[in-house]
Formats: sequence, structure tokens, C-alpha cells
Amino acid sequence: LLSILAAAGEINALPQDALFFGELSLSGELRPVRGALSMALAARSADFRALYVPAANAQEASYADSLTVYPVRTLSELINHLSGRKQLVPCPPPPEPKPAEHDLDYAHVLGQHLVKRALEVAAAGGHNILLVGPPGAGKSMLAKRLPTILPAMNRAEMIETTQIYSVLGLTTPDDPVVRVRPFRAPHHTVSNVAMSGGGSALQPGEMSLADNGVLFLDELPEFSPAVLETMRQPLEDGSITISRATGSVTYPSRFMLVCAMNPCKCGWRGHPSGKCHCSDREVERYVEKISGPLLDRVDLHVSVPSVEYEAMRRKETPESSADIKRRVDAARAIQSRRFEGTDIPCNAQMTPPMVGRFCELDSRCDALMKSAFERMGLTARSHDRVLRVARTIADLDGAEHIGVEHLSEAIQYRNTDILKG
Repeated sequence: LLSILAAAGEINALPQDALFFGELSLSGELRPVRGALSMALAARSADFRALYVPAANAQEASYADSLTVYPVRTLSELINHLSGRKQLVPCPPPPEPKPAEHDLDYAHVLGQHLVKRALEVAAAGGHNILLVGPPGAGKSMLAKRLPTILPAMNRAEMIETTQIYSVLGLTTPDDPVVRVRPFRAPHHTVSNVAMSGGGSALQPGEMSLADNGVLFLDELPEFSPAVLETMRQPLEDGSITISRATGSVTYPSRFMLVCAMNPCKCGWRGHPSGKCHCSDREVERYVEKISGPLLDRVDLHVSVPSVEYEAMRRKETPESSADIKRRVDAARAIQSRRFEGTDIPCNAQMTPPMVGRFCELDSRCDALMKSAFERMGLTARSHDRVLRVARTIADLDGAEHIGVEHLSEAIQYRNTDILKG
């Protein structure tokens, strides 16, 4: 429309360094569109200098630095600006996002000190974790509080995640950027397309919506095997490519996978009450719903026992999320210095050459690792994942090198026997 008006001489020639987008209503108002931040970043990459967008998209688009963003409410406003009659006021630079606030806290969780320690290790290194325990042990409660101890999102992570949410129309003028790490918890009836993305519009799915955050799968064996297997490649690559007859698109999907499951179908295997009457074969069939290759990509396998009565009666306040987060932040700071100049944010995403460089073992640790490798039947992938976890535990201790105590704890978290009841 603007080109037609310019060709007819109704307005001045359009500036060559400006880009315009928005949905024009019949009343002449400019309605907001999805994907404003992505289009603004593309405009910046194409060396545009000015951007004219619907007013409701302006705050989001302004996060693309080096662009002058003009909020436009109506077509007449834009024509007056281009004709020089009344200039639009550019959108001011976006403010620094406020720190994330959480209503949940690990101080509310009584007992389960060993599980909290495992979650601290997972948060410090960005590791995937599986929680196995009976109903009521607190698996979901513990998992939902994981974001409270994760490091705050940096600007690059906010922009990347916001682009995904903007494509789906999940941003608003009042909250234009994602500033809290996502926590996605799809139900076990979720479809393959909803999990991985797709459809006629090739939209992102749950794995991409969890980018730079947490994907929590409760009741893991109840998920469709086809849905679970779609996660194998994104867990390795940090992205997912959706290909359909209409085209192909790649979305980021760098997330922490947190899973929870009962030890058997009825849930009470190993419980002191003796409620479980599942046979060994029934337990095996239940666990076999989860493939070995997927379990191999989960770094920590943690048993969550029932909470003891004494723990419920203790008067002391458990350690808060803020206290745990300080240790996690310190360990992540070490990793930031270690991986400076690369796109690796944490130990869990180290490449094999990095594992060889940063996870060197002395003779005692090497003997321990060899014994565990042979006794536990580890694969090459799980071998490297144990070393990555050991490196994280050493970082939490502020140790330069991996010690026997760090490696022993990491091996303990590889206990697949908990999946056998």
C-alpha cells in the first residue's frame, strides 16, 4: 500500500533504509503481528536502520539493537510522518529486564537432602536428571522448584527464547521479552507434533518452548514411545529441524530434561508399606517403555525415597533456593570463564574434545572410572556424561582438577539399578 501511495505521489518516496511491517485493518489501524523480534533482527542483519511497526510490537522490536523503531497506531499517522507533517516519536531503548521472581522455594521442601544435592549438581552444570520414587515422595515438588536455583538468563538467551514465544503470539506489550527461564510440563498425552513442533505453519513445539529452560516430563513411562524418541536428536544438538512438504525450519531447543517416574506401574515398589504386588516381569515391562538410548542421555538417575516422619516434624528451616543458587552461580561463573569465546554455556554441553581437555583424570580417578565402566556396562556416551557431571561437582567445590570424591559422586548418580526396583 505504501508503495502505491508513493508511486501515486501521495507521499514522499519511501526511505531505502527503512522497513515496514504490520497488519492493516479496514479502519486504518495497525494491528500487531507475531514474530516482531525475529523480523527486527532480520532487518538489522540486512542493514536497515529504521523500523516502522504496530505500536503493540514496538517494545518487543526495540530489543534488536542499532535500529530506530517507530511505533505506529494508524495509517494516517504513518502518512503524516512520511510526508513531514507530523513526526513520529521513536520507541526509547528497552529497559533492563527485572530480575526473575519466584513464588516457589526449596525452603518449603522438608527432607530429601540428597535429592536436593543432585538437583543442585544438575542446575550447576545444566545436566539432565531422572527422579524415581513412589507417589507422594515429592518428585514434582522438587522438579518445579528447579528454576529457582538456575542462573538468571542473559540478554542473548532472552532474545533467543523470546523469538520462539513471539512466533506463537505468547508475548504481550506489557511483557515483551521472556525474562524467566521457561518451565514446560506437557501432559503425558501430548502428541508428537505438540512436542517437536510442526503443523501446516511449521510452528515450534514444547521442546523449543523450553529453550534455555526446563522440560519436565512427569510419569515418564506413560508418554508415547514415539514422542520420547523425538527428543534424542535435540538433546544432542540443542536444536530441532522440522521438515514438511511446505518447507523446513530449524528451531533452538537447548533445554534441561527433568523426568519423574514411579518405580513400577502401581508406584509402590520398595515402599516400606509393602503395598506393591507387581512381579519382577511387570516392573521390567514398565521400565522397558523407556528406551536405553534415551536413558543414556540422562546424566543423573536419582532415587527419591518416601519422606520420613521425623523430617516432617523437624523445626529447622531447610536451606533456601537463594542459598543454593549462590553456589550454582559460582559454579556457572567458573564455566563461563572456561568456555569463553565459544557457544558452550555449561559443562553438560561440552564437546568430546572439551571433555578430554577439561576432565583429565589422575591415576586414582582413572582406576575408579575403569572399574565403574566395566562393572556398570557404561557406553562411550555415558562415560563422557559421568565425566561432565564430575567436572560440575568439582566446580561446585571450586576445585581445579577432578578428584576421587567428585568422580565417586558422579558415578553414584549413574545408578540404573533404581529402574529395576
